[in-house]
Amino acid sequence: MKWTPGTDNDDVVDQRGSRVGAAHLTGGGLAAAVVVVLVARLFGYDVSGLIGGRGGSPPSSQSHPPTGADPDKELVGFVKFVMKDIQGTFEAMFKADGKPYRHAKLYLFTGAIDTGCGHSTAAIGPFYCPADEHAYIDLSFYRELRQRFGAPGDFAQAYVLAHELGHHLQKLRGTEHRAEALGKGRRRNEASVRTELQADCFAGVWGHAAKGKQLLEAGDLEEALTAATAIGDDRLQKQAGGEVHPETFTHGTSAQRVRWFRAGFDSGRFDACDTFSAAAL
Repeated sequence: MKWTPGTDNDDVVDQRGSRVGAAHLTGGGLAAAVVVVLVARLFGYDVSGLIGGRGGSPPSSQSHPPTGADPDKELVGFVKFVMKDIQGTFEAMFKADGKPYRHAKLYLFTGAIDTGCGHSTAAIGPFYCPADEHAYIDLSFYRELRQRFGAPGDFAQAYVLAHELGHHLQKLRGTEHRAEALGKGRRRNEASVRTELQADCFAGVWGHAAKGKQLLEAGDLEEALTAATAIGDDRLQKQAGGEVHPETFTHGTSAQRVRWFRAGFDSGRFDACDTFSAAAL
């Protein structure tokens, strides 16, 4: 992917130099936290509830980058560029529809961080917190994406960011109300899958715009599709050595994730991403 080093972006808050202590959990709380971490790490889930409970305080907006040599300096620069392009794209599309767009912030952290959704650790993976409208990522996830999931490449990394910003679009568009209505009773997993697939589709919408701006290079689309395939629920359950249980899916199958990313990528339109009205995913 073509990108410009040295991009200034106040929407990316670097708190990798700020260490947050572990949450003070005992008894059942500790057991529950362990389960959350293990499940998230095994299946790559985004978890908005997090470890410290549903509520919490947003982190400081002041950056605290690590001191000394930074091995991820170039990666941070890439993240700043991509985040600026994603939000610039979505803001322009909202403006064209006569709607306001609020910028989300992306927090870079190491190990653990307190959020508006509670206390989180790197084991959770990248996630978006609707309570504070921030996205969060420990950059070590990108190494895991490459080594554990077999999905290398800078556009695979960009896809992860665009997916989390897709959840921000859902917050701005009121999608969470449709998810909540669908999720009542026994349809909670279905609501989660449709929500996550829509975020994949919104990521594809940004990819379409990036292609139009000639930011994509040969092989970039394949990198994103490889990443989408690698983190499908069915594939992750198979890799875990167990049977595939569709009723437990939260993000969708590999084929579904690819399909909906392509729906956004090929059309470049938000209205192509209505996973909640689709009869078949």
